[in-house]
Amino acid sequence: MASAMTHGLASCHTCGMLSRLDGAAAAHCPRCAARLHARKPDSLSRTWALVVLAYVLYIPANLLPILESRALLTAESNTIMSGILLFWEGGSWMIAALVFIASIVVPMTKLLALTWLLISVQMKSRAKPYQRTQLYRMVEFIGRWSMLDIYVVALTVTLVQVGTLASIEVGPGALAFGAVVVVTMIAARSFDPRLIWDAAGEAE
Repeated sequence: MASAMTHGLASCHTCGMLSRLDGAAAAHCPRCAARLHARKPDSLSRTWALVVLAYVLYIPANLLPILESRALLTAESNTIMSGILLFWEGGSWMIAALVFIASIVVPMTKLLALTWLLISVQMKSRAKPYQRTQLYRMVEFIGRWSMLDIYVVALTVTLVQVGTLASIEVGPGALAFGAVVVVTMIAARSFDPRLIWDAAGEAE
């Protein structure tokens, strides 16, 4: 299976122009002068580091409180899951489902998908490269909507604020959660999907 790299060509990561690598150590795009690379430099190691960091941050994001409410005589802290249960028990099932999908399902799905892609590339898997590429595109597409997770937290704060006379503050879990969103977005951008096809090309 022929590829651009086998013909000495590389696509610019900045403007997308297909250019010929002249063999120099520092080839540049003739259109935008960006540095040319046949593959993203250190793609696997960078993506692995970011994915592991996201897994680590995912733990405090779910265990630490995202909301801290204080009334005259009481103080209460809510994690993501306790907030979901609070909405569910209060009859706000749609909001509970939205928070669960955006805050639990989406981040974990992105992490598991990236982990599987990384493992398959490192093992030089030749199985279903098209499907794995589609999976990467799905992860990248979801990444464009990752800020929805942050909006859900903001919506939760607003709803609780409107419904009570308590003062509401964002807890440390929200900061960890926001970090998970940002790190997974960067991890998806760091992964080079062309690596999926390298092993398939070697099989030909």
